[in-house]
Amino acid sequence: MCGIVGYIGTQKAKEVLINGLLSLEYRGYDSAGIAVLENNKIEVMKEKGRVSNLENIPGINNLSGTVGIAHKRWATHGRPSKENAHPHMDNSKNFAVVHNGIIENYSELREFLTNNGYHFLSQTDTEVVPNLIHYYFNNDKSDNTLNKFLRAVKNAVSDLKGSYALEIITPLYPETLVVVRKDSPLVIGKGHNENFVASDIPAILRYTKDFYLLDDNEFAVIYKDKINFYDVNLNIHNKEIKNIEWDASSSEKDGYEDYMLKEIFEQPTAIRETIGSRFRLGEKCSFDDIDISADYLKNVHKIYIVACGTAMHAGLVGKNVIEKLCRIPVEVDIASEYRYRNPIIDENTLCIFVSQSGETADTLAALRLSKSHGARTLAISNVIGSSITREADYTIYTHAGPEIAVASTKAYTSQVCLIAILGMYFAEILGSYPQEKIEKLKADILDLPSKIEAVLENNEKIKEFADKVYTEKDMFFLGRGTDYNVALEGSLKLKEISYIHSEAYAAGELKHGPIALIENGVTVIGIITNKDLVEKSISNIQEVITRGAKTLIITNQVLPNNNFNHVINIPETSELVSPILSVIPLQLLSYYISKNKGLDVDKPRNLAKSVTVE
Repeated sequence: MCGIVGYIGTQKAKEVLINGLLSLEYRGYDSAGIAVLENNKIEVMKEKGRVSNLENIPGINNLSGTVGIAHKRWATHGRPSKENAHPHMDNSKNFAVVHNGIIENYSELREFLTNNGYHFLSQTDTEVVPNLIHYYFNNDKSDNTLNKFLRAVKNAVSDLKGSYALEIITPLYPETLVVVRKDSPLVIGKGHNENFVASDIPAILRYTKDFYLLDDNEFAVIYKDKINFYDVNLNIHNKEIKNIEWDASSSEKDGYEDYMLKEIFEQPTAIRETIGSRFRLGEKCSFDDIDISADYLKNVHKIYIVACGTAMHAGLVGKNVIEKLCRIPVEVDIASEYRYRNPIIDENTLCIFVSQSGETADTLAALRLSKSHGARTLAISNVIGSSITREADYTIYTHAGPEIAVASTKAYTSQVCLIAILGMYFAEILGSYPQEKIEKLKADILDLPSKIEAVLENNEKIKEFADKVYTEKDMFFLGRGTDYNVALEGSLKLKEISYIHSEAYAAGELKHGPIALIENGVTVIGIITNKDLVEKSISNIQEVITRGAKTLIITNQVLPNNNFNHVINIPETSELVSPILSVIPLQLLSYYISKNKGLDVDKPRNLAKSVTVE
């Protein structure tokens, strides 16, 4: 979940590294640091807190070296502190390392190194890595060549259990930067007489659009004018370069106060891009990258949708779509639980894995388990070439563009949209749903961008409500059917960025216990978009009104006067894709509440964007 950057070239490395860290702050903000090769030695500067603290260290602007590595930390082992900040060096100060991931066996390695005369300055798991490299380098009696350095890195990582993306520099080989990864993302950007490294593409997108996507257990020795790639046995091989079409400005704020607000308002574009050319009215849906036959789908007895957090909530909406259109049972699993409940998986199971980053550790582990049992796997991701897309049998992409704010908005709505299109695609292959109804759903999906714009135009009413409730300590969200799925996502957004305790309940469950939490003055938010459930939903919300609750209702239905305090009207659409519209007022509500509280909307405490640890 940490962010790492590297540079080798002709520019001052410090400038590139700091810019990269600023782009990666959503990956963690407990501490930051850089290491630059300067006058035949490693200069390390690091500080607790945000990148701005690092930028203000005396002397940092004097760094002129053109080779360096940098790190933004989300603390796992060891409290946030200057001592625990990366980069870390070995005892000889000849090797500097930055690390994204977790070394699970660091205690044993630390004991081994201590017994061999090494000492440690931090509480981190990472500090064993540079010392292991030194240990193997020092005990290699061959000639002092670059291969000796690479072998030392290879031997060191062979001892590691866990996940890692590593960047290593040394004054012994001042014209090289060595990297390796396993279960943590790492990309290399190719420039002209310079090369870049990062854990995420947006960190270096301003410098290049040509990228190498490093595979697990793959090493690279990077020079300013070339890159050599090696497999796990240090056999050199060629690697394909990929051009990433993201506009660098899409990872900037473009005049918005925060990334989250920008990304909320980018949702019409994100949905248009996700729809793309996948269907037109009167024509069947098309997925060029999926080769799934009617015979295969007819033999699928179960579909799993596996994801974490917001992506899991998108999966819950997708379950409704696929089951209604295809009549195939769908289970939605939290990825971190999926592996440990011994799920029933075989060759007649289709497993769909949803991850914005494509690097979510729990989701990757669940994918590997499913493949080992013979299931076909399909990945839904926003990041081309991410780990999950390279390991799945099939991949389809949302086209939301870079999402920088930790709390997901446009990625969520794009995921819901794409799963709905996938459900239509399966239904047309199977002939399981009337084509005229599929055409109506297609029309509703094509109208979503303009309807989202209409919802966003209503943001002042949402801001007014936020002004009234931002000091509250508890809130509750209610919904039925897909509206309950939206309630879950709305509650999560509020928790993530405002730190207000909130709970979401299926409205019919309210009387089975949760109603005990309702007291005079508490805020309850209800979502009502399914015409078949209007009367029952209103009855449930009346139960909280009679107990003194204040209410905000998000609806696309004509409701009778029922003493609701506030009503936000949204455009009507199919209940299968209404979550794309009804969630937007809740995203805005969370945003404005957080702003009223003076919080950092884009970087909520204790959270990181890409969760690459289990």
